[in-house]
Amino acid sequence: MSSSSDLSVRLVRNATVLVTVSDTTFLVDPLFAAPGEMPPIQNTPNDRANPLVPLPDIELAYDAVVVTHRHPDHFDEAATEELDADVPLFCQPIEADAFVDDGFTDVRPVDDEISFGGVTLHRTPGRHGHGELAEEMGPVSGFVFEGEKTLYLAGDTVWYDAVERTLERFEPDMVILNGGEAQFNYGEPITMGVEDIVAVHDAADGIVGVVHMEAINHCLLTRDELRSKTEHVHVPEDGEQISL
Repeated sequence: MSSSSDLSVRLVRNATVLVTVSDTTFLVDPLFAAPGEMPPIQNTPNDRANPLVPLPDIELAYDAVVVTHRHPDHFDEAATEELDADVPLFCQPIEADAFVDDGFTDVRPVDDEISFGGVTLHRTPGRHGHGELAEEMGPVSGFVFEGEKTLYLAGDTVWYDAVERTLERFEPDMVILNGGEAQFNYGEPITMGVEDIVAVHDAADGIVGVVHMEAINHCLLTRDELRSKTEHVHVPEDGEQISL
């Protein structure tokens, strides 16, 4: 798939994005369910069924799939059914067998880095919350997409030293963060809130965009609130594209 820019990210919904680096497009974290088809995340401040909003009316054309982790708001049953079984699928090594069990025939676990379509994918660490809750949430990853320009897609993580080290190592032209400040009825948030996002913005040289908002019931930080409390941070609507 080709693009008129060297690097673009189109938000589909929640954490589902289309990442295009030069001539290669990756579908990241496909969540295809219709509104209300999935139950609410339990032990959270409300009981609204998920997803909260429909998919936008955009073309989903891609060369490969990347899954940061298999939580159902990042890879759902509808995606299992709708994706082609032979699509190249990049994932955490610990979750590779689960994708094979789902029937995918070209699963490519990323231990450290791997190349595809002229793009080098680097898997990066993440911390899905704080303290014991982060341990309960299980392993998560981010990915750096390195071509003529470089994107750091941080995945479900909060701001911590490994995120800072990734920014220092790769000096990405664009950073995409999972915001929403997802929250249970106990513990601290498990995805980035305003303070995390500001910390990334202050540490990054490239532009910063925030997704993972207003689509799942436990994501409480709204786009309007984030926009009102930050400067020079891109907060796209579903279907909107950020390009370099």
